[in-house]
Amino acid sequence: MNVDKIFLKSFLHTFKDESFCVKFWDGDEVKVGENEPLFKIILKKPIPKKDILKSTTLAFGEAYMNGDLEVEGDFLLMLNTVLKYKEKFTTDFRGLPKIFSNLTSTKKQKEEVTYHYDIGNDFYKLWLDDTLSYSCAYFKNENESLGEAQLNKIHHLLKKLNLSEGMTLLDIGCGWGALLIEAAKLYKIKGLGITLSEEQYKAFKEKIEKENLQDYLQVKLMDYRELEKSGLLFDRVVSVGMLEHVGRSNYDLFMKCVSKVLKKEGVFVLHYISGLYESEGDAWIRKYIFPGGVIPTLREIISLSADYRFYTVDVESLRMHYYKTLIKWAENFEKNTDKVREMFDEKFVRMWRMYLYSCAACFYTGVIDLHQIVFTKGVNNSLPLTREYLYKKSLP
Repeated sequence: MNVDKIFLKSFLHTFKDESFCVKFWDGDEVKVGENEPLFKIILKKPIPKKDILKSTTLAFGEAYMNGDLEVEGDFLLMLNTVLKYKEKFTTDFRGLPKIFSNLTSTKKQKEEVTYHYDIGNDFYKLWLDDTLSYSCAYFKNENESLGEAQLNKIHHLLKKLNLSEGMTLLDIGCGWGALLIEAAKLYKIKGLGITLSEEQYKAFKEKIEKENLQDYLQVKLMDYRELEKSGLLFDRVVSVGMLEHVGRSNYDLFMKCVSKVLKKEGVFVLHYISGLYESEGDAWIRKYIFPGGVIPTLREIISLSADYRFYTVDVESLRMHYYKTLIKWAENFEKNTDKVREMFDEKFVRMWRMYLYSCAACFYTGVIDLHQIVFTKGVNNSLPLTREYLYKKSLP
């Protein structure tokens, strides 16, 4: 029997508590588990044992991208089932030095951000909501649209910032600017957004002019490291979905830079994807989706915050909200695959399908989480005593 096939059959024992079928390239079919199969995985070509041992997710992810692996049945159900066992997968970090490079220079991080976010605004418009919010939404009920939930998220964050008219607000990794635009309209704050993405910068600048918010908002192409010596000061700082690009060796520097520009008693709200354990990340995601991406744990960020006298006021997990967000994105993506295929190719379509659904499954199974943390710089005794203010409908 083929060595790769023997190893794959042995590997399937990892999932013995589940029920599904695997059809091999030679027509041989194996049933896993004792119950009725939920789906079937079809392997059109062998997946080498050495590749699976080097990185399980990279081997199977590439097989799917290349059309060598297909799924009969619910694709998300398959991923939800398989990724429950992700801790049993293997990754040879030393054997993949290009993927797990620890370089975090300004130039390197600019390249990494450009790789993902400068694919083109037209691409992101196909499957994001109208605000182009590319982070976890906040669903108040099951029936809300993606656009409604993204506005909920923005309002939820703005309330946590405890804004009032005339305050200054910095958004580190501002994306396409939806949060700052809403903050300027609702609270009449003075805001600055910084990003490394040329595409996001151009689009945000156009929005500022279109909304006649030039007196309230600015956007700059700027690395967070420039904040330390910028001389800027803000009443409030927010960062949404940016910390994942910083790299573990720079978490301390990131917190230091925030501290440098945040006024005494100021509020800092940090929204980021978190892991339960410290890890160098996933090989497939780092190679194809987010080069250099590393997910911080809650404990290491909380621990670092004390070094800069950041008091932790509130911590909230939105894990299942991100699951629902990704499902919405994936549904929108599926509706527009013909357009995506015209922009790129079939391999790109399969790559992004795998990315969106596998991330959804990782949130569903608890492989990753989403945390919002509210910090104050030093003691701030003026914030509300309870969380009640977060859930009031009224906005200024």
